[in-house]
Amino acid sequence: MTARATTGNDSFPIDGILLVVIAILLCGGLVMLASASISQADRQTGDPFFYLERQLVAALIGLGLAVAATRIPTGIWERLGLPLVCLAFVLLLAVFIPGLGNKVNGSTRWLSLAGVVQIQVSEPVRLLMLMYLSGYVVRHSKDLQQRFMGLLKPLLLIAAVCGLLLMQPDFGATVVMVVISLSMLFVAGARLRNFLGCLALALGVLVPVALSKAYRMDRLTAFLDPWADPFNTGFQLTQSLIAVGTGEWFGTGLGGSVQKLFYLPEAHTDFVFAVIAEELGLVGSIGVIVLFSLLIWRILGIARESARCGRLYQANLAFGFAVWQSIQVFINIGVNMGILPTKGLTLPLISYGRSSLIVTLIALGILIRIDYENRHLTGPRKRSAGKRRRARA
Repeated sequence: MTARATTGNDSFPIDGILLVVIAILLCGGLVMLASASISQADRQTGDPFFYLERQLVAALIGLGLAVAATRIPTGIWERLGLPLVCLAFVLLLAVFIPGLGNKVNGSTRWLSLAGVVQIQVSEPVRLLMLMYLSGYVVRHSKDLQQRFMGLLKPLLLIAAVCGLLLMQPDFGATVVMVVISLSMLFVAGARLRNFLGCLALALGVLVPVALSKAYRMDRLTAFLDPWADPFNTGFQLTQSLIAVGTGEWFGTGLGGSVQKLFYLPEAHTDFVFAVIAEELGLVGSIGVIVLFSLLIWRILGIARESARCGRLYQANLAFGFAVWQSIQVFINIGVNMGILPTKGLTLPLISYGRSSLIVTLIALGILIRIDYENRHLTGPRKRSAGKRRRARA
């Protein structure tokens, strides 16, 4: 399905399904954010639309950068692999510099620019590392498939990134980074025994880290039995479950949530899905899940078409972004439904989180560019690209 939009003198073909799904999630997300945050914003700032206004500004910035990303050939990103990974480390280290890093709730995850702009560095770092890994698995495909060192080298780099994320600390971002990296390396052809060994090593590191802090143990205990301490460690989860149960089939109606008023902490960020379930019910919740499923399906379609054309960098980049969105949506909804321990990850395009929204929109702009290039690689060029891909295989 193809829709056409005109930019300047050029006709720009866009995947219609992808575009519509993005638009619905973004616009619907702004509506649900307004509903989820209006009470808290009014209490905290006196402006009921405080969070909505800032999210709207972030959406406009993200859309502008996404449009810019659609104009940049993806081959440029492939050639900039090393500078991109260096930029990722600069961002991760900058948060520990006094005056630049901003500490909130005991975590130093935000980079303060001019005392005004706040950037959660894990978001752009995730995209930068994804772009680097997409190029690595193409340049070193034989080493990756035949030698253990071909797998170990990128994993050591990812371990360094994850170590800096854990120092912030940001365990949720670390988990997402590990899942994306291992998924990409496995799909790129890493040997099964090597992959399983590295997976076991990753679990052997992450599990003790997860259990090393008292607040993480409290979250795990609350997840296993939130009703054992419903007014302390289990408070977030029990209030989320009450919100989900209250919604029943069709919900209390838009704006009708009671839990968001006084009871549900972080209703506009980590627990926005619980507000959706309460106000729109099971039907609305399933609708959101279907929309995300369509989004991921279209992204995987772009990855598959890129691989068919022999554009392996673009295929890896699209696949990695599909994994990124899948794991983040799964964790966020799983936490809201009580099937996963509480973890601070946003629901893409919906939760309040300006850094997350901007970076997600930029990544979607790059995906649209990949799709555009796939559609323009036709006839003899597509056949020759396919032959080159088969020859490399």
